[in-house]
Order: sequence, then structure tokens, then C-alpha cells
Amino acid sequence: MRLSNIKQHLSHLKTMGFQLPDGAMVPRHFHVTEVGKITKHFIDCGGTVRKEEVVSFQLWEAHDYDHRLHPEKLIRIIEHSEKILDLPDAEIEVAYQGNTIGTYGLDFDGRNFLLTPKHTDCLARDACRVPEKPKVKLSDPGNEPCCAPDGNCC
Repeated sequence: MRLSNIKQHLSHLKTMGFQLPDGAMVPRHFHVTEVGKITKHFIDCGGTVRKEEVVSFQLWEAHDYDHRLHPEKLIRIIEHSEKILDLPDAEIEVAYQGNTIGTYGLDFDGRNFLLTPKHTDCLARDACRVPEKPKVKLSDPGNEPCCAPDGNCC
């Protein structure tokens, strides 16, 4: 989700919630402790120089159980950050600490913001000659599971 998308969604909400990938909700008394711009300038394993920029949000929960961040307040925080930090309309990356600090993507289901898993990948598959994992369809002949009723392993 891009920065412009979250502002659009927030403008239609009375309350907001953030849901973790396992379905649990971030406690409603969370704070957005920072909004920032992260620039990553790197060389991939194929030797290509790359630069990525994301907008970062950090969610944090304290023992302030009466605190509730409302959508209009988060919009004001974002707009202030856009002016001061010259934030681009980039993808949002969310940091949240459960057992350890996790970094998530962001989506919206019409009611809650969804913290989505992020994954690594090789950016230079051709240069690294990383073989693609063959896709096997279990229903194809010759790919019978060994524990089928007529198999020999059970």
C-alpha cells in the first residue's frame, strides 16, 4: 500500500485497527511512534546497483490503555511528516514488535489495516543461475503420493 492509499482509507474511517498475519489484532492502545523515509542503496548479487525507498511506520503499544489514535490524527501526523521529510508516495513498511521486531507490508480489507508478511528474493536470478523450483501437479500420472491406498509405503 502506498502512502496516498492509507490517507484515502483513513479519511473514511471512524476508528482503525491493525491486524497481524496470524489474525490477532494490534492492541487498540497502540501508538504510531514514528513515520519516516527509509532509503536502501545496495548492490544485488548480480552486481546491479539499486535504490529503494519506502515510507516507514512504527507501531508500539504501551501501558497507556486509555490511548486511542484516531484516523484523523494519523492523517495529520502523515501530512506533517510529508512536509518535513519530503515523503514520496512510496510503499509503506510497518515495524511492530511482538516477540521480536517484525517488518510488514500493509494492506486494507475495508475495515482493518492488514500487516502482511514480507519475503526475500534473489533480484538477479539470471546472473546467479538460480534454478526455478519445478512445479509438480500431484494429480499428474506418475506423481502418486507414496501413501495412497495402493502405495507401497504405508
